[in-house]
Amino acid sequence: MHESTHSYVPERGHGLKHDPFNAIVGPRPIGWISTRNASGHLNLAPYSFFNAFNYTPPIIGFSSIGYKDTVRNIEETGEFVWNLVTRPLAEAMNQTCAAVGPDVNEFELAGLTPLTSQVVTVPRVLESPVTFECRCTQVLQLQGVSGEKVPSWLVLGEVVAVHIAQRLLKDGVFDTAGAEIVLRGGGPADYFTVGREQLFHMFRPT
Repeated sequence: MHESTHSYVPERGHGLKHDPFNAIVGPRPIGWISTRNASGHLNLAPYSFFNAFNYTPPIIGFSSIGYKDTVRNIEETGEFVWNLVTRPLAEAMNQTCAAVGPDVNEFELAGLTPLTSQVVTVPRVLESPVTFECRCTQVLQLQGVSGEKVPSWLVLGEVVAVHIAQRLLKDGVFDTAGAEIVLRGGGPADYFTVGREQLFHMFRPT
């Protein structure tokens, strides 16, 4: 028997209490992006539309809903750093969500420590166990099927330096479960962590 289905056309509304799109496409990695503007002011902000897109060279990207300080800073300097959000850092990450002016340093706001990077001029989050130093490759304003531009910007960057805490390397393999990675879910406040209870192995067919 075919189960009942809720169907909708997005441009006409979803007809639900909360838009399900973010919940279905998830949980998603968090793009915790640190930047510096041309005047030297630091910014640190999380983005829930984030992922990796290429191996060689390694390219990551995030989408900003609205032209925010992070995008502006990257266009000014061409650099940014991605910082891994772990369960111990979840509350600090949430503090950096605050809607504050460009002159406010979110590192200070969240009680975090800026750490000098090795390749780019943007600092890393000292407390984060994994960081990617990046140089911007593309900034694209998104558009709909009609060709009309929407107020969202996709930022892509090549990873030019990687830093991983030694404790998360087990026999040369990154311990994803041990890192307690935090992922963004749906709804107004849903987050998830990766744990060993979710781990299973499935090798590609040969």
